[in-house]
Amino acid sequence: MKTRRVTYRLYPNKSQCDKLHWARKMHGELYNAAIANRRTQYKHFGHSVDYFEQQNCLPEFKKVWIEYAELGSHTLQATLKRVDFAYQRFFKGLGKYPKFKAKGRYAGWTYPDKASWKVSSNGKNGHLELRDLGLKIQMRGRARTWGRATTCTICLRNGKSYASITLQCEPVRKTSTGSIGIDLGCKDAITLSTGEKIAKPDFIKEGHRKVKAASKRLRRKRAPNRKKKIKGSSRWKKERKRVSKLQSKVGCQREDWLHKTTSDIVSGNSLIANEQLNVKGMTRRAKKGKRKKQKAGLNRSILDVGFGIIGQLLDYKAAEAGGFYVESPTQKLKPTQRCAKCWEVTPKTLADRVHICSNRECNHVEDRDVNAAQVNEIWARGLERASQDAELPSATKCGSMRQLGARKRQKQRLTSLKSL
Repeated sequence: MKTRRVTYRLYPNKSQCDKLHWARKMHGELYNAAIANRRTQYKHFGHSVDYFEQQNCLPEFKKVWIEYAELGSHTLQATLKRVDFAYQRFFKGLGKYPKFKAKGRYAGWTYPDKASWKVSSNGKNGHLELRDLGLKIQMRGRARTWGRATTCTICLRNGKSYASITLQCEPVRKTSTGSIGIDLGCKDAITLSTGEKIAKPDFIKEGHRKVKAASKRLRRKRAPNRKKKIKGSSRWKKERKRVSKLQSKVGCQREDWLHKTTSDIVSGNSLIANEQLNVKGMTRRAKKGKRKKQKAGLNRSILDVGFGIIGQLLDYKAAEAGGFYVESPTQKLKPTQRCAKCWEVTPKTLADRVHICSNRECNHVEDRDVNAAQVNEIWARGLERASQDAELPSATKCGSMRQLGARKRQKQRLTSLKSL
């Protein structure tokens, strides 16, 4: 069984919408209270508060703040767990120090089990029942593969309500016996080893143009300033909502395009080879004194295409289809400079868009991106042949917490049996 997530749009009436916003406000205040408790305990008493300590204080907390008695205990525990995750990310160097969140900026809350909610659906549309709030809300959407619902997260964004449900299911995809190599770029988003090029869609550029125009109108309105105790004008609030909706639309369009493109690639190929890229390093800001505007434009182009997301989508979709997705070691293989015919390395600059092999016996001429995609495919085929006797690592064997726990328990049982 695999875990998949599907998001449905909720359509609450006026009273249900008010109830959802009230619940979000309560969970947001609990989130801020948990952060304040950790800060105060460490600053004044040198005591580090963990998740279990805050969880055990919930019964006494609900006695004092009787408003929280209506909310489910498991949802409150999940909110405290969000605080704990935020601090863990900070201690590992993966994020900044957790901050307080305003009422309107807190996204939503989570039902970690089936104790306080129920979904009535076969995968297409249906109803969502939130028992702790006494609500039964109509939802619309469609799951590609339906299964056993496990958790539910309620999100309120841009005046709309969503339910993100995780499912335990057995997804299946169709694929073929072909193999293909991929090269990612800014002008042509995806270049295939067959010579086909998939350009970046025009709606991304048009969406950014609309966002830029709306942001310019937003800057002309009176913005809030806490230090000067200035409240944002009503026109500023309306324009801010317009900007958020436009940004959300561009993101949804990009995600939809990426899903359709990657699904088409997986449906025709069981072996997909991509290049291993450090997207975080590639989109890092320019240093002081460098060309900041040019680097910012390059970073925007890379993020618009979705270099990091494409690999993730191809990975899990290929695993569902029973295929393989591999990434070539870019720094060692050098697919941009290596010839797909004779495997000779020919140094190039970014201005060189055509590959001309330096080997006189080869003289292979090909488009730079197409040649790089062909190099990735050839490398993947060699890896497949070399792994016929050995087991090829598959994306389906991920090191999840559940699998790691099962392996640990199995090892403990073997140890105990040997000691008998």
